[in-house]
Amino acid sequence: MITTAIGEFRAALSEGGVLMGLDPGTKTIGIALCDAGWRFASPSHTLNRRKFAQDKAEIVGIIAQRSVRGIVIGLPLNMDGSESPRSQAARAMARNLADLALPTLLWDERWTTQAAERAMIAQDMSRAKRAERIDAHAAALILQGAIDALAGAAF
Repeated sequence: MITTAIGEFRAALSEGGVLMGLDPGTKTIGIALCDAGWRFASPSHTLNRRKFAQDKAEIVGIIAQRSVRGIVIGLPLNMDGSESPRSQAARAMARNLADLALPTLLWDERWTTQAAERAMIAQDMSRAKRAERIDAHAAALILQGAIDALAGAAF
């Protein structure tokens, strides 16, 4: 199931569990995970993109290792809410992961990269470390936004 509706995603996760956040870019994929109680999201790491089969194998490994129950993929929308070619790439990633049979939520990711960068600058992180970690931090912000919305979603 792939959806943009938080209520539908919540209904598919009636037992809760660990969620994975993905921030797909053209060169990297930021990966974040949250606790099973959906309280906080944490950056995991940034995956340098290769062939999709290799990227998927690493994602599947993390899913198995952490017992992930659902996936939240950042959906890059234009500022007016319309979709862009990058939005279509995020939707394609969701379709390519559909055979994992995990509920998948496409979540509006506008401003997450900028917010992640501001937070890392506030922590006095060097430019090199920011470049290395930005996508994982953006994935954590995407996932945190979704779990915050899940907390308010009806069963």
